[in-house]
Amino acid sequence: MVGEVAGQGIHAATTLGQIRTAIHSLASLDLEPDEVLARLNDTALSLAEERVVLPPADRPPLAGSCVYAVYDPLPQTCTIALAGHPPPVVAHPDGTTEILQAPSGPPLGSAEGPPFATTTLSVADGSVLAFYTASLPQISPSPDTLQRVLRHPERPLQDLCDDVLYRLRNDPCHGDVFLLLARTHALPDDQVAAWHLEYAPRAVGTARTHARHQLAHWGVDEETAYTTETIVSELVTNAVRYGTPPLRLQLIKDRTLTCEVHDGNPLAPRLHHAKTIDEGGRGLFIVAQLAQNWGVRYGLDGKAVWAEQPLSTTRR
Repeated sequence: MVGEVAGQGIHAATTLGQIRTAIHSLASLDLEPDEVLARLNDTALSLAEERVVLPPADRPPLAGSCVYAVYDPLPQTCTIALAGHPPPVVAHPDGTTEILQAPSGPPLGSAEGPPFATTTLSVADGSVLAFYTASLPQISPSPDTLQRVLRHPERPLQDLCDDVLYRLRNDPCHGDVFLLLARTHALPDDQVAAWHLEYAPRAVGTARTHARHQLAHWGVDEETAYTTETIVSELVTNAVRYGTPPLRLQLIKDRTLTCEVHDGNPLAPRLHHAKTIDEGGRGLFIVAQLAQNWGVRYGLDGKAVWAEQPLSTTRR
Protein backbone atom coordinates (compact mmCIF):
# COMPACT_ATOMS: atom_id res chain seq x y z
CA MET A 1 0.00 0.00 0.00
CA VAL A 2 1.25 3.46 -0.93
CA GLY A 3 -0.66 6.65 -0.23
CA GLU A 4 -0.54 10.25 0.86
CA VAL A 5 -2.78 12.88 2.42
CA ALA A 6 -3.36 16.47 1.39
CA GLY A 7 -1.64 19.31 3.19
CA GLN A 8 1.55 19.86 5.14
CA GLY A 9 2.54 20.13 8.77
CA ILE A 10 1.46 18.49 11.99
CA HIS A 11 -2.18 17.99 10.98
CA ALA A 12 -1.24 16.13 7.80
CA ALA A 13 1.28 14.00 9.70
CA THR A 14 -1.34 13.14 12.33
CA THR A 15 -3.89 12.20 9.68
CA LEU A 16 -1.36 10.02 7.88
CA GLY A 17 -0.60 8.21 11.13
CA GLN A 18 -4.29 7.55 11.77
CA ILE A 19 -4.84 6.28 8.22
CA ARG A 20 -1.76 4.07 8.50
CA THR A 21 -3.06 2.50 11.72
CA ALA A 22 -6.45 1.87 10.11
CA ILE A 23 -4.94 0.24 7.02
CA HIS A 24 -2.87 -2.14 9.17
CA SER A 25 -6.01 -3.20 11.03
CA LEU A 26 -8.02 -3.66 7.84
CA ALA A 27 -5.24 -5.60 6.13
CA SER A 28 -5.34 -8.22 8.89
CA LEU A 29 -8.97 -9.02 7.97
CA ASP A 30 -7.99 -10.55 4.59
CA LEU A 31 -10.50 -8.40 2.72
CA GLU A 32 -10.42 -7.77 -1.01
CA PRO A 33 -8.64 -4.50 -1.96
CA ASP A 34 -11.85 -2.73 -2.96
CA GLU A 35 -13.43 -3.60 0.40
CA VAL A 36 -10.35 -2.33 2.23
CA LEU A 37 -10.55 1.02 0.42
CA ALA A 38 -14.30 1.31 1.07
CA ARG A 39 -13.79 0.85 4.81
CA LEU A 40 -10.75 3.12 4.76
CA ASN A 41 -12.89 5.79 3.12
CA ASP A 42 -15.44 5.41 5.93
CA THR A 43 -12.60 5.92 8.42
CA ALA A 44 -11.49 9.08 6.63
CA LEU A 45 -15.05 10.47 6.72
CA SER A 46 -15.32 9.66 10.43
CA LEU A 47 -12.04 11.46 11.14
CA ALA A 48 -13.33 14.48 9.22
CA GLU A 49 -16.54 14.54 11.27
CA GLU A 50 -14.54 14.49 14.51
CA ARG A 51 -12.71 17.65 13.43
CA VAL A 52 -15.85 19.68 12.79
CA VAL A 53 -15.75 21.01 16.37
CA LEU A 54 -12.21 22.38 15.91
CA PRO A 55 -11.49 25.97 14.85
CA PRO A 56 -11.31 26.35 11.03
CA ALA A 57 -7.56 26.91 11.15
CA ASP A 58 -7.08 23.53 12.89
CA ARG A 59 -9.25 21.44 10.58
CA PRO A 60 -7.85 21.49 7.05
CA PRO A 61 -9.76 19.39 4.51
CA LEU A 62 -9.17 15.68 5.06
CA ALA A 63 -8.40 14.11 1.70
CA GLY A 64 -5.94 11.55 0.50
CA SER A 65 -5.20 8.93 -2.10
CA CYS A 66 -3.79 5.41 -2.04
CA VAL A 67 -3.21 2.25 -4.00
CA TYR A 68 -3.71 -1.12 -2.30
CA ALA A 69 -2.37 -4.32 -3.88
CA VAL A 70 -2.26 -7.98 -2.87
CA TYR A 71 0.05 -10.44 -4.62
CA ASP A 72 -0.71 -14.17 -4.45
CA PRO A 73 2.38 -16.28 -5.24
CA LEU A 74 0.38 -19.45 -5.91
CA PRO A 75 -1.58 -18.39 -9.05
CA GLN A 76 0.92 -15.50 -9.55
CA THR A 77 -1.75 -12.81 -9.67
CA CYS A 78 -1.86 -9.28 -8.28
CA THR A 79 -5.16 -7.64 -7.33
CA ILE A 80 -5.11 -3.84 -7.18
CA ALA A 81 -7.58 -1.12 -6.18
CA LEU A 82 -7.06 2.64 -6.49
CA ALA A 83 -8.50 5.57 -4.57
CA GLY A 84 -7.63 8.71 -6.53
CA HIS A 85 -4.06 7.43 -6.93
CA PRO A 86 -1.88 6.82 -10.00
CA PRO A 87 -1.64 3.15 -11.05
CA PRO A 88 1.61 1.23 -10.63
CA VAL A 89 4.17 0.57 -13.33
CA VAL A 90 4.78 -3.09 -14.16
CA ALA A 91 8.24 -4.10 -15.42
CA HIS A 92 8.18 -7.52 -17.06
CA PRO A 93 11.20 -9.86 -16.97
CA ASP A 94 11.85 -9.28 -20.69
CA GLY A 95 12.46 -5.57 -20.05
CA THR A 96 9.14 -4.23 -21.32
CA THR A 97 7.19 -1.89 -19.05
CA GLU A 98 3.61 -0.70 -18.86
CA ILE A 99 1.43 1.52 -16.72
CA LEU A 100 -1.39 -0.63 -15.44
CA GLN A 101 -4.72 0.37 -16.93
CA ALA A 102 -7.06 0.21 -13.94
CA PRO A 103 -10.18 2.17 -12.99
CA SER A 104 -9.65 4.54 -10.09
CA GLY A 105 -12.20 5.26 -7.40
CA PRO A 106 -12.64 8.67 -5.76
CA PRO A 107 -9.99 10.02 -3.34
CA LEU A 108 -10.25 9.06 0.32
CA GLY A 109 -12.57 11.33 2.26
CA SER A 110 -14.52 12.27 -0.85
CA ALA A 111 -18.28 12.69 -0.65
CA GLU A 112 -18.55 10.42 -3.71
CA GLY A 113 -17.48 7.45 -1.61
CA PRO A 114 -17.53 3.83 -2.87
CA PRO A 115 -17.71 1.79 -4.98
CA PHE A 116 -14.07 1.08 -5.67
CA ALA A 117 -13.07 -1.34 -8.41
CA THR A 118 -10.43 -4.05 -8.43
CA THR A 119 -8.17 -5.14 -11.26
CA THR A 120 -6.49 -8.55 -11.26
CA LEU A 121 -3.53 -9.21 -13.52
CA SER A 122 -1.22 -12.16 -14.05
CA VAL A 123 2.37 -11.32 -13.12
CA ALA A 124 5.32 -13.34 -14.40
CA ASP A 125 7.93 -14.57 -11.96
CA GLY A 126 10.63 -11.92 -11.56
CA SER A 127 8.48 -8.93 -12.53
CA VAL A 128 8.88 -5.63 -10.67
CA LEU A 129 5.88 -3.62 -9.46
CA ALA A 130 6.53 0.08 -8.88
CA PHE A 131 4.20 2.06 -6.61
CA TYR A 132 4.75 5.78 -6.11
CA THR A 133 3.14 9.01 -4.98
CA ALA A 134 1.56 11.32 -7.52
CA SER A 135 4.32 13.94 -7.27
CA LEU A 136 7.03 11.63 -8.64
CA PRO A 137 6.16 11.91 -12.36
CA GLN A 138 5.65 15.66 -11.98
CA ILE A 139 9.19 16.37 -10.80
CA SER A 140 10.96 13.86 -13.04
CA PRO A 141 12.93 15.24 -15.99
CA SER A 142 10.66 13.17 -18.22
CA PRO A 143 7.28 11.52 -17.51
CA ASP A 144 8.68 8.13 -18.52
CA THR A 145 11.76 8.32 -16.27
CA LEU A 146 10.51 5.52 -14.06
CA GLN A 147 9.71 3.26 -17.02
CA ARG A 148 13.11 3.83 -18.60
CA VAL A 149 14.90 2.87 -15.38
CA LEU A 150 12.76 -0.24 -14.98
CA ARG A 151 13.71 -1.58 -18.41
CA HIS A 152 16.41 -3.53 -16.57
CA PRO A 153 14.29 -5.24 -13.87
CA GLU A 154 16.99 -7.80 -13.10
CA ARG A 155 19.02 -5.16 -11.23
CA PRO A 156 18.83 -5.05 -7.40
CA LEU A 157 15.77 -3.14 -6.22
CA GLN A 158 17.82 -0.67 -4.21
CA ASP A 159 19.87 0.18 -7.32
CA LEU A 160 16.68 0.80 -9.28
CA CYS A 161 15.32 3.08 -6.55
CA ASP A 162 18.57 5.02 -6.35
CA ASP A 163 18.68 5.41 -10.13
CA VAL A 164 15.17 6.92 -10.18
CA LEU A 165 15.83 9.26 -7.27
CA TYR A 166 19.15 10.47 -8.71
CA ARG A 167 17.31 11.55 -11.86
CA LEU A 168 14.79 13.70 -10.00
CA ARG A 169 15.20 17.44 -9.92
CA ASN A 170 16.17 18.86 -6.57
CA ASP A 171 12.98 20.81 -6.10
CA PRO A 172 11.90 20.95 -2.43
CA CYS A 173 8.67 22.73 -3.32
CA HIS A 174 7.04 19.46 -4.24
CA GLY A 175 7.55 17.90 -0.82
CA ASP A 176 8.31 14.26 -0.24
CA VAL A 177 8.39 11.61 -2.94
CA PHE A 178 7.80 7.92 -2.20
CA LEU A 179 8.75 5.00 -4.39
CA LEU A 180 8.10 1.38 -3.45
CA LEU A 181 9.41 -1.48 -5.61
CA ALA A 182 8.46 -5.12 -5.19
CA ARG A 183 9.80 -8.10 -7.15
CA THR A 184 7.39 -10.98 -7.52
CA HIS A 185 8.32 -14.61 -6.99
CA ALA A 186 6.28 -17.77 -7.38
CA LEU A 187 6.29 -20.49 -4.73
CA PRO A 188 8.04 -23.64 -6.00
CA ASP A 189 5.73 -26.61 -6.48
CA ASP A 190 7.57 -28.65 -3.86
CA GLN A 191 6.69 -26.06 -1.18
CA VAL A 192 2.93 -26.52 -1.57
CA ALA A 193 0.83 -29.63 -0.90
CA ALA A 194 -2.97 -29.90 -1.22
CA TRP A 195 -5.54 -32.66 -0.81
CA HIS A 196 -9.28 -32.89 -1.42
CA LEU A 197 -11.03 -34.41 1.58
CA GLU A 198 -14.24 -36.33 1.95
CA TYR A 199 -16.96 -34.30 3.64
CA ALA A 200 -17.34 -36.69 6.57
CA PRO A 201 -16.00 -37.02 10.15
CA ARG A 202 -13.33 -39.49 9.03
CA ALA A 203 -11.76 -36.68 7.00
CA VAL A 204 -10.12 -35.47 10.22
CA GLY A 205 -7.98 -38.60 10.53
CA THR A 206 -7.21 -38.57 6.82
CA ALA A 207 -6.07 -34.94 7.02
CA ARG A 208 -3.79 -35.68 9.97
CA THR A 209 -2.19 -38.55 8.06
CA HIS A 210 -1.58 -36.38 4.99
CA ALA A 211 -0.09 -33.63 7.13
CA ARG A 212 2.17 -36.02 9.07
CA HIS A 213 3.64 -37.58 5.92
CA GLN A 214 4.14 -34.24 4.18
CA LEU A 215 5.83 -32.60 7.16
CA ALA A 216 8.16 -35.60 7.48
CA HIS A 217 9.02 -35.22 3.78
CA TRP A 218 9.81 -31.55 4.36
CA GLY A 219 11.96 -32.36 7.37
CA VAL A 220 9.90 -30.27 9.80
CA ASP A 221 10.89 -30.80 13.44
CA GLU A 222 8.72 -33.03 15.61
CA GLU A 223 7.36 -30.27 17.86
CA THR A 224 6.16 -28.16 14.92
CA ALA A 225 4.77 -31.25 13.20
CA TYR A 226 2.77 -32.23 16.30
CA THR A 227 1.39 -28.70 16.61
CA THR A 228 0.45 -28.67 12.93
CA GLU A 229 -1.41 -31.97 13.26
CA THR A 230 -3.43 -30.50 16.12
CA ILE A 231 -4.25 -27.37 14.10
CA VAL A 232 -5.24 -29.51 11.10
CA SER A 233 -7.55 -31.60 13.31
CA GLU A 234 -9.32 -28.56 14.74
CA LEU A 235 -9.74 -26.76 11.42
CA VAL A 236 -10.99 -29.82 9.55
CA THR A 237 -13.35 -30.68 12.42
CA ASN A 238 -14.85 -27.19 12.25
CA ALA A 239 -15.17 -27.39 8.47
CA VAL A 240 -16.98 -30.74 8.65
CA ARG A 241 -19.25 -29.58 11.47
CA TYR A 242 -20.13 -26.09 10.29
CA GLY A 243 -18.98 -25.83 6.66
CA THR A 244 -20.16 -27.23 3.36
CA PRO A 245 -18.39 -29.23 0.64
CA PRO A 246 -16.03 -29.19 -1.15
CA LEU A 247 -13.39 -29.60 1.53
CA ARG A 248 -9.67 -29.14 0.90
CA LEU A 249 -6.49 -29.06 2.99
CA GLN A 250 -3.41 -27.12 1.88
CA LEU A 251 0.02 -26.80 3.48
CA ILE A 252 2.54 -24.15 2.44
CA LYS A 253 6.16 -24.21 3.59
CA ASP A 254 7.95 -20.93 3.05
CA ARG A 255 9.48 -18.63 5.67
CA THR A 256 6.62 -19.86 7.83
CA LEU A 257 4.45 -22.98 7.78
CA THR A 258 0.85 -22.23 6.78
CA CYS A 259 -2.11 -24.58 7.08
CA GLU A 260 -5.28 -23.74 5.14
CA VAL A 261 -8.62 -25.55 5.22
CA HIS A 262 -11.07 -24.57 2.47
CA ASP A 263 -14.80 -25.24 2.49
CA GLY A 264 -17.82 -23.96 0.56
CA ASN A 265 -19.55 -22.06 3.37
CA PRO A 266 -18.91 -18.28 3.13
CA LEU A 267 -19.94 -17.66 6.76
CA ALA A 268 -17.10 -16.72 9.09
CA PRO A 269 -16.28 -18.92 12.08
CA ARG A 270 -16.25 -17.31 15.51
CA LEU A 271 -13.70 -17.76 18.26
CA HIS A 272 -15.61 -18.84 21.40
CA HIS A 273 -14.35 -18.87 24.96
CA ALA A 274 -15.95 -22.10 26.12
CA LYS A 275 -16.96 -22.58 29.74
CA THR A 276 -15.45 -25.32 31.87
CA ILE A 277 -18.49 -27.58 31.54
CA ASP A 278 -18.87 -27.11 27.75
CA GLU A 279 -18.05 -30.19 25.68
CA GLY A 280 -17.05 -28.26 22.57
CA GLY A 281 -16.46 -24.79 21.16
CA ARG A 282 -12.71 -24.68 21.79
CA GLY A 283 -11.45 -25.42 18.27
CA LEU A 284 -10.50 -21.92 17.11
CA PHE A 285 -9.38 -20.98 20.61
CA ILE A 286 -6.87 -23.85 20.49
CA VAL A 287 -5.75 -22.80 17.01
CA ALA A 288 -5.29 -19.19 18.17
CA GLN A 289 -3.14 -20.36 21.09
CA LEU A 290 -0.94 -22.63 18.97
CA ALA A 291 -0.51 -20.48 15.87
CA GLN A 292 1.51 -17.32 15.41
CA ASN A 293 -1.28 -15.84 13.26
CA TRP A 294 -4.63 -17.08 11.99
CA GLY A 295 -7.49 -15.69 9.97
CA VAL A 296 -10.19 -16.21 7.37
CA ARG A 297 -9.90 -15.47 3.66
CA TYR A 298 -13.04 -15.29 1.53
CA GLY A 299 -13.51 -16.23 -2.12
CA LEU A 300 -16.21 -16.79 -4.69
CA ASP A 301 -16.35 -20.47 -3.80
CA GLY A 302 -16.42 -20.17 0.02
CA LYS A 303 -13.69 -19.45 2.52
CA ALA A 304 -10.31 -20.62 3.77
CA VAL A 305 -9.39 -20.65 7.46
CA TRP A 306 -5.62 -20.43 7.80
CA ALA A 307 -3.08 -20.68 10.61
CA GLU A 308 0.58 -19.74 10.42
CA GLN A 309 3.48 -21.05 12.50
CA PRO A 310 7.16 -20.09 12.66
CA LEU A 311 9.60 -22.76 11.59
CA SER A 312 12.46 -23.71 13.90
CA THR A 313 14.99 -22.50 11.28
CA THR A 314 13.28 -19.12 10.85
CA ARG A 315 15.36 -16.21 12.11
CA ARG A 316 13.45 -13.25 13.42
